[in-house]
Amino acid sequence: MMKVEIISKENIKPSSPTPQHLQNFKLSLLDQLIPAPFVPMVVYFSNNDSFSAKHVRVQERLVLLKQSLSQTLTRFYPLAGIIKNDLCIDCNDQGAHFVVAKVSCDLNQFLEHPNLQLINNFLPCKPSFSEAQVTHIQVNTFECGGIAIAVCILHKVLDGAALNTFMKAWSGTACGSKKVVYPDFVASVLFPTDNLWLKDLSMGVWSSFFKKGKCTTRRFVFDGSAIATLKTMTSGKNVVRHPTRVEAVSAFIWKCAMAASEKKSCGAKRCSLLNHAVNLRKRTTPALSNDSFGNLIWIATAKCKAKYDDQLGYLALVDQVRKGISEINVEFVKKMTGDQGAAVMSKSMKDIGDFGSEEEVDHYGCTSWCNFELYELDFGWGKPVWVSNVGLDAQVFTNFIILMDTRFGRGIEAWVTLDEQEMDNLEHDSDLMALASLDPSPVKI
Repeated sequence: MMKVEIISKENIKPSSPTPQHLQNFKLSLLDQLIPAPFVPMVVYFSNNDSFSAKHVRVQERLVLLKQSLSQTLTRFYPLAGIIKNDLCIDCNDQGAHFVVAKVSCDLNQFLEHPNLQLINNFLPCKPSFSEAQVTHIQVNTFECGGIAIAVCILHKVLDGAALNTFMKAWSGTACGSKKVVYPDFVASVLFPTDNLWLKDLSMGVWSSFFKKGKCTTRRFVFDGSAIATLKTMTSGKNVVRHPTRVEAVSAFIWKCAMAASEKKSCGAKRCSLLNHAVNLRKRTTPALSNDSFGNLIWIATAKCKAKYDDQLGYLALVDQVRKGISEINVEFVKKMTGDQGAAVMSKSMKDIGDFGSEEEVDHYGCTSWCNFELYELDFGWGKPVWVSNVGLDAQVFTNFIILMDTRFGRGIEAWVTLDEQEMDNLEHDSDLMALASLDPSPVKI
């Protein structure tokens, strides 16, 4: 049985103190949108050194990680602070909570059959809505000298794209890259706020998404050829569609998840809603930098009535996903940042909450980390062999899909969290399993 033993805990402070005029960092209006407590990521690096050198190398790498993190936090100073309230961060240089742990197995042994729930043992903290410290990091060292770096940052501070920017900056500092990444703190300028109206509104909407019961998470991996097949399946009579990888895969999983829910309900069809988190950075005029910091996302909705035409099936769902995402465009974001921004956002959230309000609705959330180039992260000892999220095992949860790139090619790992019975139905869906592999070893894809 794999054991994870905590070796040390400390706070890593910025290498230079944060100037007084920057110590009160205002959160943006969009930082109030997402209810999840943390954005977690785990990055796994194998050890290519000889057995005799592994202990020395691990110690050298731990020193390098701490020093480079300290330097990076000077630029990303809000990540070294604490949450003062729902409107701002106290950038008091308390530092990032930094944990070192020892894992009682080789990395390859874990990666051969990764247990998604056990990944939680690599995290430096348990998900909590009351956590004040912004950044938590745990470096897990394996017996072979391999390392898994787990990062948990409060979601009210950043989204997946901003976490990716931080990881690129940290790894670049560690390996001495000439390109220094600086975050662009533009979010609170574009979406300023001095009250919590969006938090109150969004929590009222999201509350209906939470389910009680027992959930589980599985990875469904689609290789490049499977995705090409899905795209071919979207060409209907007299219509040629060109969906993105994300649109094709998310619509297909949505279709299969609806079938799993219908089977659980003994054939009863329900309305279904798929919510996609959409990155706004390239949907502004002018476009924002990819290194823009904060939560710069809005929610696109794809809707399916209980009486949808089974003959249309997947084609109709792809169209709905594309339609929802395409509506979060330059014009929409322009309205969000204009004088009527509050009314536009309120209506958007109200439309989500009102869908199927007179009947039962299955809600699904989806976010994509594809094209983040996470497999290009290099702290100075090579690129990752795997980048993962975590498996959930909770009594209160939401149906959720996280899409991530595979290490090679143009494949997608879909991390799907559902009710246990619905997941069992999903795993036995012949259409899904004809195209996806269930929890394969990351080193073999």
